[in-house]
This record gives sequence, C-alpha cells and structure tokens, in this order.
Amino acid sequence: MNPSLFEREHMYQTTVALARTMLSKGLLTADEFVIFDTKMREKYKPSLGGLYPVNPSVPLDNKAFPSDI
Repeated sequence: MNPSLFEREHMYQTTVALARTMLSKGLLTADEFVIFDTKMREKYKPSLGGLYPVNPSVPLDNKAFPSDI
C-alpha cells in the first residue's frame, strides 16, 4: 500500500471510529451515522474500509465474536 492510500485509509478508519463512539453515546442516531459514513467514504475513498458498508447496529468489539467457538 502506498503512503497516499495508507493515509486515506487511516483517516477514514479514525474518523469512523470517532463517529461510532458518538453513536454509542447517543450523540448521533443510526441514520446520521450512515449518512456520515457515506460522506467519509466519498471524501477519503478508502481501499479497505470501503469494501463493506458500515452497519451501525453491529458492534465492532470482541463481543460480536464469541471466543468459545
């Protein structure tokens, strides 16, 4: 990955992580989060983060993947 792609991916992931925190604290609604994510995908054009749309109802912590599998 070249430095430009890395920087775009990093900025997208960082920005969305902050927005997800805001969502979890009730500062954003799920609809607002989806709109925000769409705008950040357009702005940063992430190579990896743009593969799948973000679903705000799916947690991204380890609780989503049980360790006893």
